[in-house]
Amino acid sequence: MDAHQHGPLAGFTIGVTAVRRADELGALLQRRGGAVVHAPALRIVRPADDTELLSATKELIDRVPDVVVATTAIGFRGWIGAAEGWGHGEELLSCLRGVELLARGPEVKGAVRAVGLTETWSAGSESMAEVLDRLLGEGVEGRRIALQLHGEPVPGFVEALRAGGADVVVVPVHRWIPPEDLAPVDRLIDATVARALDAVTFTSAPAAASFLSRAGERGRLPELLAALHHDVLAACVGPVTALPLQARGIDTVHPDRFRLGPLVQLLCTELPGRARTLPVAGHRVEVRGHAVLVDGDLRPVPPAGMALLHALTRRPGWVVSRADLLRALPGSGRDEHAVESAMARLRSALGAPKLIHTVVKRGYRLALDPSAESTWRPRG
Repeated sequence: MDAHQHGPLAGFTIGVTAVRRADELGALLQRRGGAVVHAPALRIVRPADDTELLSATKELIDRVPDVVVATTAIGFRGWIGAAEGWGHGEELLSCLRGVELLARGPEVKGAVRAVGLTETWSAGSESMAEVLDRLLGEGVEGRRIALQLHGEPVPGFVEALRAGGADVVVVPVHRWIPPEDLAPVDRLIDATVARALDAVTFTSAPAAASFLSRAGERGRLPELLAALHHDVLAACVGPVTALPLQARGIDTVHPDRFRLGPLVQLLCTELPGRARTLPVAGHRVEVRGHAVLVDGDLRPVPPAGMALLHALTRRPGWVVSRADLLRALPGSGRDEHAVESAMARLRSALGAPKLIHTVVKRGYRLALDPSAESTWRPRG
């Protein structure tokens, strides 16, 4: 099978930590050939069940603010819907009709208008930074500002308003807390540590923080950080999402437009760009996460075979001993026959047995083309 028939992510495994729109992100990745492992790093407290949201809503109805900032369409709709369920819908809408109502972008503006309200202003860039600049430019001293949130506040936003003298009321729509079932996220952490994933995607800063926090609770944070530092790509939907990872020294990537589609397109460029391509025995061999492209044909390889292949490609053309290959095999014990069995399956999976040479009494080597020997020969 040609890799292009399966898309640019063929042969790669990608972790998805999202709660909202996880199915959409997973489908986009799979459509481009990727294998997906999903484990929500958080769960959302539904607005109708949230006593904190009810308390904030009553507070605003009793003491109407000067400004309301609507930050997400789903959050704004959830807030109005929850208020209606509690019997406070009309009171909340009346409250919002009399205030300066700021919308973070066109989607939010649409949600505002759908309930019969009209925004005072909408951010053209869809960024909270533009909203903050507008508020601070107007002056916030002595003003009461309600901030509708979806999850955690943008770092520094509330602090900047309070430093300017504003009275800020946070409206916590869709609060995020750890998932009830921690087993999936634990498996995702373990897969990252084991380098069984090629990338992990993050669509919110709280999800990234929760992922790291759970690894710390299990005593696996140093191993997780090591994997994300060197082998597993951390792909974020935007720079704010990346902050908890960057605070731990993790290099991240994010698209210019903070959307799921551009995030997937970024992975379609980044992951193939990180794959190792070698000229071996007259073939072009590209080693991906759980598969190999041999002259453009996609060849799925079992985990043990991929472990051997990665060990061979670290020193292409050089002999790797059976003992070293045995150490590379996951959970194989001390029997070097395990190497021979895994090697036989690897050669079969590759469909070109001559790609790997057996060196009698020494080990195995990739049959690197003679013209490439000097290019790939290790120094020192």
